[in-house]
Amino acid sequence: MIGVIATAVLASSVTVLGASAAQADVVDDFYVPPAQLADSPGSVVRTQPMSLFAALPGTDGSYPAQAQRVLYTSRTQDDAPVAVSGTFIETEVPWRGAGPRPTIVVAPGTVGQGDQCAPSRAFPTSINAVAQPLSISFNQELLSSTLWGSMGANVFVTDYIGLGTPGLHTYVNRAEEAHAVLDGARAATELAGDANAPIGIWGYSQGGGAAAAAAELAGEYAPELNVKGTWAGAPTADLLEVLKTVDGTLIGGVIGYALNGFVERDSSLLPLIDERLTDHGKAVLDDLSTQCIGDTILKYPFLKTESLTVDDRSMLENLGTIPEAGRILDEQRIGRSTPNAPVMITSGLNDDTVPYGQARQLAQDWCGRGAAVEFRTNTLPPILQGAVLPNHFGPQLIDGYGGEAATFLMDRFADIPVSACTLD
Repeated sequence: MIGVIATAVLASSVTVLGASAAQADVVDDFYVPPAQLADSPGSVVRTQPMSLFAALPGTDGSYPAQAQRVLYTSRTQDDAPVAVSGTFIETEVPWRGAGPRPTIVVAPGTVGQGDQCAPSRAFPTSINAVAQPLSISFNQELLSSTLWGSMGANVFVTDYIGLGTPGLHTYVNRAEEAHAVLDGARAATELAGDANAPIGIWGYSQGGGAAAAAAELAGEYAPELNVKGTWAGAPTADLLEVLKTVDGTLIGGVIGYALNGFVERDSSLLPLIDERLTDHGKAVLDDLSTQCIGDTILKYPFLKTESLTVDDRSMLENLGTIPEAGRILDEQRIGRSTPNAPVMITSGLNDDTVPYGQARQLAQDWCGRGAAVEFRTNTLPPILQGAVLPNHFGPQLIDGYGGEAATFLMDRFADIPVSACTLD
C-alpha cells in the first residue's frame, strides 16, 4: 500500500537543510485556496519557487536545483471543484529519449493522512518534521523524480486531494486519485507551455492504483492529454482484497486512512461505523487521520482491526454488514474502463501487502477490454512475510528502478509499437 523506500535509506541518502519558522508560515499559507476556484480542472491557481537541497549520492550537478510548489484545480468524485497541491520540476537537462521532452506525472505511494505528509512539503530537503505533535514525513519520490529528471524529463508529483490542502485526504479513492493525477498533468503542460507534451504516468502501490485509475479514466476525463503510457506497479485494483491482506501487517493502520476517507465523502457512514467501534477504536481512527505513515508504523505496528471493534471481528467483516460500505468499496474497483494508451503492470508474486492475484486480474480485465497491457511478474522469494519492506518494496526497486518500467515508457515516447496483451 505504500510507496516508501525504507526511512533509514532515505535519511542516510539525502542532505537536509532546516527551514525557519517564517518560511514555514509562508509555505502553510500557500496551501490555502482562494474562496472561488476556476471551473476548469487542471488550472494553475498559484506557484511558489522551491529550492531542492536533497540529492541522491552520485547525482551530478546537472540535476535541477529549482522547482515549483503548485496549487491547481481538480474535481472530487461528486464533480465539486477542489484545490490540489503538487510539485513541478522543469529540467534543463537534455532529453535522452526520442521525440519531444515528456512530462512524467508521479502518483506517490502512501505518505499518510495528515496535511504535514504532503509530498510537496518534504521535497526541498526530503524530510518534513512537525513538532506538535511530533510527526516526520519523508519524500518517497526522491528516486522517481531524480530518475526522470536526470534523463531530461519534466516531473510533476501530485499531493492528491486533501493532503496539505483543506479537507481530509480521501485515501485510495479511485476517482479522486485519478483526477488529481490527470489534472496534475494538465497543470504541468500549462506551466511548461506545451499543451501537447507527451505524458507518462508513474506510480507504485497506492500510487500504482492511482496511476491505473488515471490510465483508465484518461479517455473520458482528460481526452486532450497526450498520454503515451503508464507504469502501474503493485496497483491497488481490488481494494477489498488489499485491505484484507494488509490487516495485521506492519502498516495495518492504513485501513484507518481508508475508512476516514470513506466517511469524508459520505457522512452517513459515520454512525454506522462508530457503533461497531469501541471507544479505543474511535480514538485510533481519529489519531490516524492526523498521521504520516512513519508515525503510524511507530505507534500502531501490526495493527489488527479486530482490536478496534465491539464484536472482536475485523473491521472489514463489520463493513460487510453495512450495504453502503459495500457499494463504496465496489466503486473503488479498477479495471472496468479501458485505458487509451499502453500500460505496464508489475507485481511481486510474494507481495505481502498488495496481493499479486488482484494485480494480475486487472491486467486480464483490461486485456479483455482490448487494451494494450504488459503484465510482468516479479519472482522475488518471500522474506519475513508481513514485514512489508522486503516483499512489497523489493519488487518496486527491481521493476521501477531496475530499468524495466522506465524502458517501457521510453519505448512509448519513441512510438515503438506494443503488442495488445502480454501476461508474464
